[in-house]
Amino acid sequence: MKLDFTNRSIEMDDELIKEAERILDYSFRNKQLLGLALMHSSLANELTGDNLDSNERLEFLGDAILEEIVSIYLYRQLPDKLEGVLTKTRSQIVCEGALAAVSKKTGLNKLLQLGKGERASGGSERDSIISDGVEALIGAVYLDGGQEAARALIFRLLGETIDLAIAGRLGRDSKSELQEKLQVRGNVNIAYKIVEEDGPSHDKIFTAAVLLDGAEIGRGTGRSKQLAEAAAAADALDDLR
Repeated sequence: MKLDFTNRSIEMDDELIKEAERILDYSFRNKQLLGLALMHSSLANELTGDNLDSNERLEFLGDAILEEIVSIYLYRQLPDKLEGVLTKTRSQIVCEGALAAVSKKTGLNKLLQLGKGERASGGSERDSIISDGVEALIGAVYLDGGQEAARALIFRLLGETIDLAIAGRLGRDSKSELQEKLQVRGNVNIAYKIVEEDGPSHDKIFTAAVLLDGAEIGRGTGRSKQLAEAAAAADALDDLR
């Protein structure tokens, strides 16, 4: 596929474009936008000498779209929280570390097009570069498909992070913590059970219960069975405290 830049056309591997669309679960009408979102300034400078041919403008846009969509969601989901809590929760979701983590988890970082020097120095693992790449991709999807497409992408990529941040469990292993606290009582049987599933198949919400020797001691919800179980463990921990 040819990408048309300011000073020249650049050939980009069709398989790379297909892989990016597969990971994003989004098919671009304008493939140029996707190609531009993957183009880091280090390679743009090598090929055309012009930063306008890089993903930096899309990154700027994607950053704003991400913050807006997450802010609106948190405002609606946390009606009893003050501005300070909302700001702190949002910062955990849209921060460099969270975006870089999802880039590495999905393999998007390997698709970014870097210059020789940046690639040789490990740029595809550098949080600052790959988090910017995620924002650029959000910006590209917004321009290609509108706000709803961008919102859907954000929740596909960061839904788990958002749920954990709202529950105050980001970076916390509630199930292991609960196991440790209960095992001091001796030989106990801890089990998890999915007790409810709501929503369409592509956007289910699960409810899990955690059982201690057959008796329910906590319950929680999440976008996956694992997240629901972690929420149930967190609920049990809150009661224990």
